[in-house]
This record gives sequence, C-alpha cells and structure tokens, in this order.
Amino acid sequence: MAPPTATGDTREPTTRDRVEAAFVRAAFALFGALPRGAGLRLGAWIGELFYRFDARNRTVAIKNLRLAFPDRSDAELHEIARRSCRNLGRLIAEVAHFDELNADNVERFFTVDDPERWRSCLDRAAETGAIVLTAHFGNFELLAYSQGLLGHPVTLAHRTMRNPLVDRMILDMRAPAGTRSMPKKSAARILIRALRQKQLIALLADQNQTASAGIFASLFGVPACTTPGPARLAMHTGAPIVPVFLVREGETDHHRLVIYPDVEVADTGDKLADMVETTERCNRVIERALTEYPDQWIWFHKRWKTRPPGEPKFY
Repeated sequence: MAPPTATGDTREPTTRDRVEAAFVRAAFALFGALPRGAGLRLGAWIGELFYRFDARNRTVAIKNLRLAFPDRSDAELHEIARRSCRNLGRLIAEVAHFDELNADNVERFFTVDDPERWRSCLDRAAETGAIVLTAHFGNFELLAYSQGLLGHPVTLAHRTMRNPLVDRMILDMRAPAGTRSMPKKSAARILIRALRQKQLIALLADQNQTASAGIFASLFGVPACTTPGPARLAMHTGAPIVPVFLVREGETDHHRLVIYPDVEVADTGDKLADMVETTERCNRVIERALTEYPDQWIWFHKRWKTRPPGEPKFY
C-alpha cells in the first residue's frame, strides 16, 4: 500500500485548474508512451524551445547567472541556461517512466560517487535519522524515488502547487516508492517524528522564501531569503545534515549521486545565531553544487526575489 500523502490545498479546482491538469496528464501520457530514449530526446527538445521562446523566464535566468558568475561571458551564461532547460525537459520525460522502475533495475540509472560515505549516511539514519540537504537540481525526483525503491523511503517537505489537481498528481507519482510528501507549512512536526523514528528526510532548500518564512543567508555573496528548516531540525533532533545531489551525466539518462561532507551545525548556545550560521553553511554547500554543476539547476527560479528591508527589488 502506498504511504499517505497530503496536499495543502483543499480548495475546489477551477476550470483553469482542470484544463491545466488535463494538459499535464496528456504530456506525461505522451512521454510514457514513447520509448525512454525517444522521450528524453523529446523532453530535451521541448526544453530547448522553452529556453529560446520564453523571453521572460530566460531574462530571469540570465540575471541570476550574472549574479552568480560575474566573470563568465554572456555566451557561457546563455549556454548554461540552455542546458538547464534541456535538463528539465529530460527530467519530465524520466518521471513519466517511473512506473518502469523497481529495486532490480533502478541502479542502472545512477552510480554513487562515494559508496562508503553514502552507506555511512544510511547507517547513521538508522541510528539518529538523517536530514538530506538537496535542491531542485539534476533529477531531484529520481533521488528520492530511487532510494525508496532500494528500501530507504524518504519523507520530504512539499511546497504545495497552486493547481491542486497537478499537486495531487505529483504526490501520487512519488508514492509508489514509499515517499511521503508533507505540506511545507505543516511539515515540521511530521519531519521531527520521522527523524525520531530513524528515517531519511529530504529538504530542498534552494527556493526563495517569503520574509515571514525564511531568514537571510548569503548565496553567491548576496542575501537570499532561505528556509531555516535544515538548521532547525538538526538543532532540535541532533540528526546530521548530509548534502546529496543527483547529477546528470552529460545529456544521458545516467546520473551520479554526489555526497558532500556533512554540514556542521553551529553550537554556541545562542540559538538564533546558530540557526543563521548553520543556514549560511547550508547555502555554501548549495552554492558549491551550483558552481561545480551549473547546468543542473533551474536558473529561471526567482531565488533572490525577497529582499531585506530597504533593498530594491531584484526582478
């Protein structure tokens, strides 16, 4: 039986919601009906079209990239944005083929860079629980799905989408691997319980937060309103923060599971200062991943949208 999933939006779907959901279902049906290789090629092509013709989102991506990599040429930045969009298209095609994956074949699609470090993470999770710090990076959906199939189900905080029908589709897509998706606004208690039950939880800590939900921590030298969730949970439970990213190899459907050293949790006795410092350290790890594999992230996300009081808008 699939684990429980929850959506944070219980409103009645609108006509627009139903049309959008029908379009998404049709797209996934198309990708799923195609052979895997053909589906990935189509996804990359659609991602290329998105890059070329969506000027508004392309402008956001280039603005973000100039901030992150001021020493790179415009041609380099545009190539990163293009490859990022192609990766996103492949991700969608891969998700459409999740129903073909099982414990016997899923390891054909990824290798672990440092098996000993990953085994250590899983062993510690069995003792204390573990917080997987990750991002909307590479194929982040496959990261949780593959581990669930291999006997390490993941509980994650889920940012509810505006369309409740599409939101439900995403949650139901994750469930066969044992993934539990909890609405971000009410997830803290469930995540703490999962850690105390010695489980893996995953937090995608790379998205802009509202001023009321986040704290400002540096990302590429610029204050970015960031979720303090990993820091709070680690401080509350003692569970380690283990940065993990699933990195696509070139333009293939094979990935590498990359594990960075644990984020050290600050412990000066000043809880607020420790939370801010630990969140800064989390951002430094995400910054490292984005620097080493820049075409793996979704650069058209308005990451620096929320500004500190008195600062002008960035977008």
